[in-house]
Amino acid sequence: MRLGTAAGRWVVAATVLGSGMAAIDATVVGIALPTIGREFHASVGALQWVVTGYTLSLAALLLVGGSLGDHYGRRRMFVAGVVVFVACSIACALAPGTTSLVVVRVLQGVGAALLTPESLAILQATFDGEDAGRAIGAWSAYGGLATAVGPLLGGYLIATASWRWIFLINVPLGALVLVVAARHVPESTDATVGPGIDGAGAVLATVALAGVTYALIEGPAHGWTRSSVPLAMGLGIAAGVAFVLVERRARAPMLPLGLFRVRQFSVTNVVTFIVYAALGGALFLLPVQLQVADGYTPVESGVALLPLTAIMLLLSARSGRLAARIGPRLQMSAGPVVVGLGLALLARAATDRSYASGVLPAVIVFGLGLAITVAPLTATALAAAPREHAGMASAVNNDVARVGSLIAVAVLPALTGMSGTSYLHPASMSASFRSAVLLAGAACVAGGVVAAVGIRNPPAPEGRAGATGHEPAQCLHCALDGAPLATEPAALCGRD
Repeated sequence: MRLGTAAGRWVVAATVLGSGMAAIDATVVGIALPTIGREFHASVGALQWVVTGYTLSLAALLLVGGSLGDHYGRRRMFVAGVVVFVACSIACALAPGTTSLVVVRVLQGVGAALLTPESLAILQATFDGEDAGRAIGAWSAYGGLATAVGPLLGGYLIATASWRWIFLINVPLGALVLVVAARHVPESTDATVGPGIDGAGAVLATVALAGVTYALIEGPAHGWTRSSVPLAMGLGIAAGVAFVLVERRARAPMLPLGLFRVRQFSVTNVVTFIVYAALGGALFLLPVQLQVADGYTPVESGVALLPLTAIMLLLSARSGRLAARIGPRLQMSAGPVVVGLGLALLARAATDRSYASGVLPAVIVFGLGLAITVAPLTATALAAAPREHAGMASAVNNDVARVGSLIAVAVLPALTGMSGTSYLHPASMSASFRSAVLLAGAACVAGGVVAAVGIRNPPAPEGRAGATGHEPAQCLHCALDGAPLATEPAALCGRD
């Protein structure tokens, strides 16, 4: 299909609207957390589960979602994901308490795990060559705009109506996606994939993440000696070990462990885990700090991170092209350090309520750090894997980022002494937030050190542009001017 035709534009519209729906939902939930906490008198653990429940199912099933599309049809799985996502959005809006909200958020993550990988896979299957690059560039750029709009829209709905409307906005958007997909998106499968789905791997990954996450959230809240906490931790660890054993022997593994034998790929994913864990934990707490301790309205807290999105939209593609010329090591080493400095600067928000002096400098600094880091990081993960596994390498890198964020949201509040409803008290919230962003900043600096030690610049083969050893025409960051898609908690190219 040609991108310049009406049919091609409809396909892009369907995938942009679908992934944009998930992107908007991801950003508005963080803005709504203080309001949800007050209405339900929820503990910090309950708010953690509102975020981690969604991330847990999404991270555990993301690779399976992509595999289901390859086997049974990408449009079919995309549509199924949209239906589940919208149905769960309605249920979220009607939730009478935090327990029901968390349960439905987990199911909403299942829908996102179906629609998220298929949106990009549909473009890759529908278009060829230059059209494919342009389509993915448009998908990334418009997705970034959706992420920028999300906090503003969410803040406005919370301030003028109710937090429940942040979920109901998915209903008309989802209905439009379903109509466009049914009429204009062609079906596609992958004839080269092996038989069967790695169901055992999916179950074990879910149990492992759920067990560890439960223990890390409930342990600080109710005591590590409570019987369910060590039981959950033990079950999670055992499932994690079993997952590795199963994936080593599976004919069609959900996670090909052989990819991690490549040093460049393994180190890149370690850096990904560290950086996105730091960001996930810090940005989980930032809207709460701004609204509870600094007196921001939901709209003002939604606007607070707009400079970050603008910086990513302007600079990420250029950063990718620079890394293609000079190699990724310098940017992957320096970028996390700059991100860490920006996060450490956020500690000023605990004592300075002025946006111009307390928040904006930090947002600009860690936005620059992300622009330096993200594009080379993703491109390096792709370039380190064999070309035939590039899609899997991107999916794994995406999943590592989500797992890092998941664990950080579970751990960071406990490490900073936050428990119960202490987050609703400004002085207590500010003290915990200050400690959290300093810890997150230190973690990012450590990620830069790991990159400096472990990342290498591959020699550029003669006659090929770029120091990373891959053709610019085959690399999203080198070939496209389209900005990367911003997702929670930061902007990533080709991930959501």
